[in-house]
Amino acid sequence: MLNKSRAALILTAICMPLISGQASAQTSVETLGSCLADNTSGKDRKELAKWLFAAMTAHPEMKSLTSATSQDIHSASKSAGEIFTRLMADSCAKQVRDAVQTGGPAAIQAGFQVLGQLAMQELMTNAQVGAAMGVLDQYIDKARVDAALQAK
Repeated sequence: MLNKSRAALILTAICMPLISGQASAQTSVETLGSCLADNTSGKDRKELAKWLFAAMTAHPEMKSLTSATSQDIHSASKSAGEIFTRLMADSCAKQVRDAVQTGGPAAIQAGFQVLGQLAMQELMTNAQVGAAMGVLDQYIDKARVDAALQAK
């Protein structure tokens, strides 16, 4: 049976697909991801999630869901840019260099996905977000999903 936690997990999986890198790059990507996580606060992660959300509101099919303005997008981008700069140039500079040397530019993207997942978790743990996501449960045909999961 699909519950709120499973719905949240599905949404997170859709929003943040995992990128698999080369085996040799995996260790440096994991190290970069850990550094990024260790050097950001909950506030930083919420700022990054705000930037991601604000950027998505630029999509024509999303505009009707928000009242975010161009100024909101620029403000969120400025905050996120400051965080990215601090992480890449100061806090995790060595880990960024190591990841790029072993896995190329895609290693940075993979390392930052760890941070993106943490940013999503910051939002998903909010009770109001959980309640809003729980609305999805009303519209899922649980019998059909359960049947598909049990099909051989």
